[in-house]
Amino acid sequence: MDLAPTGARGLQAVTEVSYDVLILDVGLPDTDGFAVCRTLREREVWAPILMLTARSAVTDRVDGLDAGADDYLAKPFAIEELLARLRALARRGPVARPTTLRVGNLRLDPATHEAWRGPAPIALTLREFALLEAFMRHPGQVLSRDALLDQAWPAGTDQRSNVVEVYVRYLREKIDRPFGVASLENVRGAGYRLRRDGGAP
Repeated sequence: MDLAPTGARGLQAVTEVSYDVLILDVGLPDTDGFAVCRTLREREVWAPILMLTARSAVTDRVDGLDAGADDYLAKPFAIEELLARLRALARRGPVARPTTLRVGNLRLDPATHEAWRGPAPIALTLREFALLEAFMRHPGQVLSRDALLDQAWPAGTDQRSNVVEVYVRYLREKIDRPFGVASLENVRGAGYRLRRDGGAP
């Protein structure tokens, strides 16, 4: 494990070493963690990032996730929880986040949180957007409930037994039904899959 006392030193360190997971404090002496996180993603550093902060407001958590972080932990925290979240992020591994994702005529912009089917914009909640992003990063692949929880729900949030099923249904009502297509498929006993063609008619 390496420690960088400033944002500038942290940015330099990731050019020299390939890390499995990055822990990034929001309160840095030379800048803030949000700016460092954005810079890392702009430089196509895709290692999972866990942000630490004394700020606990929802807007701060959203700012961290929007900057490109994968998870967010407020201080004070239990070391056991920190280690559990790091293990979950390490299992996920690095995931590239290109400017715009495209699957068939579905498009999604992670930076602006906008989504479209063809030219038509699709209004999604934060969690629906995260779930669609998880599917669009793995088109044609079967994603289990646990994999979707890891990728679309920060650790410690609502993970009821049927939360994935509920949000897949919400997503179908927005990305499929209005357009007369079926892009999200149930794979019995395994999970869900986004068709490689994006559900093109």
